[in-house]
Amino acid sequence: MAAILTSILRPFSAILSIILKIGRNIAWFALALMVCVILLQVLMRYVFNNALSWPEEAARFCMLWMTGLIAPSAMRWGGFVAIDMLPQALPRRIGQVLMLVLLLLSAVVLFVSIQFGWNHTFGFGGNFDASAMRVPLDWVGGESIRVKLRYMYGALLAGVLLIFIVNLELILRSIILLLNPDQELPDTGEQIMAGAD
Repeated sequence: MAAILTSILRPFSAILSIILKIGRNIAWFALALMVCVILLQVLMRYVFNNALSWPEEAARFCMLWMTGLIAPSAMRWGGFVAIDMLPQALPRRIGQVLMLVLLLLSAVVLFVSIQFGWNHTFGFGGNFDASAMRVPLDWVGGESIRVKLRYMYGALLAGVLLIFIVNLELILRSIILLLNPDQELPDTGEQIMAGAD
């Protein structure tokens, strides 16, 4: 049974690795753009004494998307803050069962969060315009278009959806290790974080 589940896990894990790598690259770009926008605001405010109205909202937009796209990789690599003394103190199989139960509970919470994210993004709140962000079309003879808040709220939906998919992968990995602790699992990609071990 563990071999069958591993054969399902391999392509799932490979596709997820590609999706998360794309998300991480977009997140790095969002971080760089956020820094540039903040530096522009500092320059305009303190050097030219002319604060712009949109950089704060644009920086928040970039920060939300950066977080939504990098958090799934952190979840996959165990980069979230966790108290793991109890599972490590328990016998291996019992600790694995506890981790599986916690992952299943997380799946329920994430599933509900996806529904909230969907309703918030495509519901009533998403129809409002951002207070300061506009797409300037004046230079081509058109009118500026105000950015809808749904594009900001979409970061919540995308992040929670990706974390839910990562959680499904972790559940599958947990079940496989529960059935066969010596089963070789596919690699989850390069980890780019420091630990506190």
